[in-house]
Amino acid sequence: MKQLENKVAVITGAGSGIGAATAQLFVAEGAKVVLSDINESSCRQLAQQLSDAGAAAYAVKADVSDPLQCEALVAATMARYGRLDIAFNNAGIGGESNAVGDMSVAGWNKVIAVNLNSVFYCMKYELEAMAKNGGSIVNMASILGQVGFGGAAGYVAAKHGVVGLTQTAAIEYGPKGIRINVIGPGFIDTPLLSAAGMDEAAKQQVASQHPIGRLGKAEEVAELVLWLSTNKASFVTGAYYAVDGGYLSR
Repeated sequence: MKQLENKVAVITGAGSGIGAATAQLFVAEGAKVVLSDINESSCRQLAQQLSDAGAAAYAVKADVSDPLQCEALVAATMARYGRLDIAFNNAGIGGESNAVGDMSVAGWNKVIAVNLNSVFYCMKYELEAMAKNGGSIVNMASILGQVGFGGAAGYVAAKHGVVGLTQTAAIEYGPKGIRINVIGPGFIDTPLLSAAGMDEAAKQQVASQHPIGRLGKAEEVAELVLWLSTNKASFVTGAYYAVDGGYLSR
């Protein structure tokens, strides 16, 4: 039997990168998936690709910085499949790159809204949907949820916040059969790096900061998300898992 047979999962930021890799792995393990992204075309394209291959996949456009759209995403999942077992709150942006004193208020608010507020909004409605059957939530933080990084104050603050939010929710909802964990990828070779303005030289520079000697792959992170979403991790909640090629061990 596949690890996620008869399970329903919702994935935000599913249009590319880690979200897309996780969606592909989830359906390979038998899950029905609802894929969400602010980029509607990429999300729908992936859902169609998975459906054409025989999987149960459905796309919902959502801006997760809007609580009403997060509520609608969970409602669409329940309307489509009647339950929610797994949520991967993965959507995020790099945000404005500036020193703290030079960062714009608008830039700060945007990265906090997308990277931190969205996790709260999504969990608020996911937890309600999981109340009867229990479930597993995996939140996306970063290595920068543990350490600082110059020029990324908003991103770092948001990711530290996601770790604390996850740990608090895990305490509250463990007795209700809902496990909640958070992952901290290192620098992963996804479109997010290019969107942050990194050229190949910059990617090589950050790759050198990982003792393993390279950038991570989206598929490597997806394997951790899968494990945390299955019964193999049945005694794991409130935990922060780095998947970082040794970055935090330097």
